[in-house]
Amino acid sequence: MAQRVRPTVLAAERVVPVSGMLEGLLPGGGLQRGSVTALDGPPGRGVTSLALHLIAATTAAGEWAAFIDLDGSVGGLAAAEAGAALDRTAVVRGVPPDRWAAVTASLVDGLTMVVAEVPSRCRASDARRLTARVRERDAVLVVTGAWPVEAALTLRAMGGAVTGAVGGEVDGGWSGLTPEGGLLEQRCLCVAIEHRGATRTVALAG
Repeated sequence: MAQRVRPTVLAAERVVPVSGMLEGLLPGGGLQRGSVTALDGPPGRGVTSLALHLIAATTAAGEWAAFIDLDGSVGGLAAAEAGAALDRTAVVRGVPPDRWAAVTASLVDGLTMVVAEVPSRCRASDARRLTARVRERDAVLVVTGAWPVEAALTLRAMGGAVTGAVGGEVDGGWSGLTPEGGLLEQRCLCVAIEHRGATRTVALAG
């Protein structure tokens, strides 16, 4: 009887919708609630930019998000320019490595999305407990860095234009500069989306 009267959860309600430059590109049209998404890529290729765009998409839907910033590289201006609603976005700094898992779990308890830079010595046991916590709370955890267990979805930032297959030559992707000077105006960000053994690469204007 309990099974028959339990409210039905629609598939659309299990997804945090993603708008803007990522709209229509992610499996299911957004980030699956109760799952972990890994952001990966070489330094300077757009991992932080991609993370801020995910926060922007989440807060645009009226949800709350947090960014655990271990090295102090995320600023309010950058988040605002990416489209994040600052009144629904928290940036957490100064987290000791031995308290990182506990702080992340506390944020997962109360917010829809938590983007967390992973400390270099994150234990697999902590990662598995966090994955279970995210599933239990129906939240979305987005991790950057060396995540020691498998993630449901991986987004690999690859900088600008890609030549050839995934892992080929990548340029910076910036526009606005000329031989005479100018200012950086826009970046074309290439992202490899890895889901259930399949990989595809898309170019995003950011």
